[in-house]
Parts: sequence; C-alpha cells; structure tokens
Amino acid sequence: MLLPVGVYTRPVGRLEQLEEGYRRHHRDSRSPDFVFCQPERSALFAAWVGGPGRRVLDLGCRYGALTRAYLEGNEVVGVDVDREALAEAAKLGVEAVWADLDEPLPFPDESFDCVVLGEVLEPLRFPAQAVVEARRVLRPGGLLVGSVPNAYRLKSRLRFLLGRPPEFADDPTHLRIFRGEDLLALLAGFERPELRYVAGRLAFLSPRLFANDIVFRAWKPG
Repeated sequence: MLLPVGVYTRPVGRLEQLEEGYRRHHRDSRSPDFVFCQPERSALFAAWVGGPGRRVLDLGCRYGALTRAYLEGNEVVGVDVDREALAEAAKLGVEAVWADLDEPLPFPDESFDCVVLGEVLEPLRFPAQAVVEARRVLRPGGLLVGSVPNAYRLKSRLRFLLGRPPEFADDPTHLRIFRGEDLLALLAGFERPELRYVAGRLAFLSPRLFANDIVFRAWKPG
C-alpha cells in the first residue's frame, strides 16, 4: 500500500528535522528546475530508464526536475523528505510519497520496473541499505539507474593537494563521496553494472579525471 504525502513513516521529530534541513538548503542554493550536469545527465537517464509503460520509483525526486526526462508514458512514484518539493512534483503527474530514504521503503517486494537514485546516495547515512531496498522493490530483471558527483576528479584532487576542503564540503547534505569502485561494490547484488563518466569540458581527455558526474546502471537478476 502506497503512503500519500503527509503520512508519517517514522517518528515525526526525526523526519520533520530532515525535511526542514533539506528544504532550507535547496531553497537557498538552487532553483526548483535545477538539474546537475545538464543536458548530458537528463539525456542519459531518459535513454536508460526508457518506456513507455514502465513503473518507475524515483528516490529523492525533489521537485521532479530530473523526473521530467523519463516521466512521459511511464507511471512514476516519487519519494522525498520535503513535502513542499513533493507537492510540485505531484503537479507533473508524479505519485508523491513522503519518507526518509535511510529507512525501509514503504513498498512491496518486486513492485517496480526501474528504480532511480539520482544524486541521492551521497546525502544518506546508509547508502548500501538504500541500494538493498532498491533491489528488494525491483522486479526480477528490473533496472537500477543512478548517479553521484565525481568527487575524485582532478579538480578535487588538486584542492586536497593545496590543503583545501573537498569540493562539496560547503553542502551540509553531503555526507559521503564516491569513487567508481565504491559504486561497483554497492552494486554487487546486481548484474551487468555499468558506469559512465559524464559532463565536463575536458571529459573527452580522461573521463575519470575531468567528468563532473558518474552515472550508473545495473539489473536485478531475473
């Protein structure tokens, strides 16, 4: 049974505190239509999620800015901690669910064709558990699609050499940084994992060193 916006999925205090923190950060730092690493990231997500006729779970959907890339013709359920953002996503036709992604997802086993984790692993306390939950709710043969910032690109490495903090240190929602190898470890329970290093003017020279984002996909065993 899906939980509509406004239904508590854990004690009110914890979830409301998360909601306020994320809402304040996003309100102060970016517009509702912001999508990191445009247009490459949206185009790749649209191609990989596919459709029409797919049942898609979009974890950390925010206002639905990225969701627009794979919404048409698909049934999309969006989960986020910010109810104001979810209300905007619902206007696009997304079925909005308020929940904490560090907790078990409020969905039955094997209920989605595709799960999207777009720039959502780095703010989580337990990203491995989120991937396990994504696998649980995927149907056999279902697809996991996601992305994380390329935190080990050359720019970030130079910052460390100069004694400066990581690129995302000023973002209070970022708790972790990932290498490609870290993502492959998280995807150990999936088949055919694939990584793409995307976006960046010099990415063609060395994707690992110059790309701004890592987009990944993998399939649940059928």
